[in-house]
Amino acid sequence: MDQLFSLAADNLISPIILSFALGVAASLARSDLSIPEAVAKGLSIYLLFAIGFKGGVSVAAHGIDATLGLALLAGIVLSAALPLVAFALLRLMTNISRLDAAAVAAHYGSISIVTFVAATSILESRGVDSEGYMVAVAAAMEAPAILSALWLVAKGGGEGTKGMDSALMREIMLNGSIVLLVGSFFIGWATGEEGLAEISSFIVSPFKGVLCLFLLDMGLVAGRGLRQGGGILRPGVLAFGVLMPLIGSVFGLAFAMALGLSAGGVALMMVLSASASYIAVPAAMRVALPEANPSLYLTLSLGVTFPFNLTLGIPLYVAVAQIVTGG
Repeated sequence: MDQLFSLAADNLISPIILSFALGVAASLARSDLSIPEAVAKGLSIYLLFAIGFKGGVSVAAHGIDATLGLALLAGIVLSAALPLVAFALLRLMTNISRLDAAAVAAHYGSISIVTFVAATSILESRGVDSEGYMVAVAAAMEAPAILSALWLVAKGGGEGTKGMDSALMREIMLNGSIVLLVGSFFIGWATGEEGLAEISSFIVSPFKGVLCLFLLDMGLVAGRGLRQGGGILRPGVLAFGVLMPLIGSVFGLAFAMALGLSAGGVALMMVLSASASYIAVPAAMRVALPEANPSLYLTLSLGVTFPFNLTLGIPLYVAVAQIVTGG
């Protein structure tokens, strides 16, 4: 327990978390602080490329083995199954419609790549190694949750859904974040340590500084969502936004332990299972479930679950992973 409190305290006073807190505070105070959209887009492109490239380099050094294939399979199963758990929990804890519950559930089966990036940064700062192929697992967990959400809606009558047409498939498979993450992963894999040495001054040294600026922008966005979503965040909905990440992390822990991952790998699998998408899934929901309420699923994923994971969740997952693995 002391280890958990110490890790949480260290995390809360890190530049990464404080940058996010500054953004939330500025937004709630109605400051005119803002980061231009083009700059924010550039920051996200940099982070996705850097984390994907470094993951590919790690896989090149590690080599392909059965554990990699099993980890990918585990990620796909988790992404498909967690929306079913989230949907059941939402129907139990709230009175939102089946359509909205399915749309929210999709977000909690998919992943937040920024939460993943923050977790990898914290692990690196603490000298905790993790499997490089977890980046590939993150990419594999983006889409299955969306298919599960569509199945949940279809099972209830299919009202408000456009189904799995070519437009939705394109939205899912060619989403910019997935393309960049997977593409940079393969570039890192193909070029290996030599490729990393060539551009290390670009993707290694500036990484945490860029992450701080990006999380400042995320804080501004989250603060606006909290300010505008007061009527949406009823007690049951708020409780779900905190409880579901904890439930998801337990599933991730079980799968990671079964795979025999390292302490860092276990922590990252827990983070992936606990996070909620606010980039790829909202874009897909606009196409697949246009009648669902975007204010509800965006405010929950970005305004509640994201801050919870960033401030309290990640330290908890890392501490648990180290305890169960002895790492």
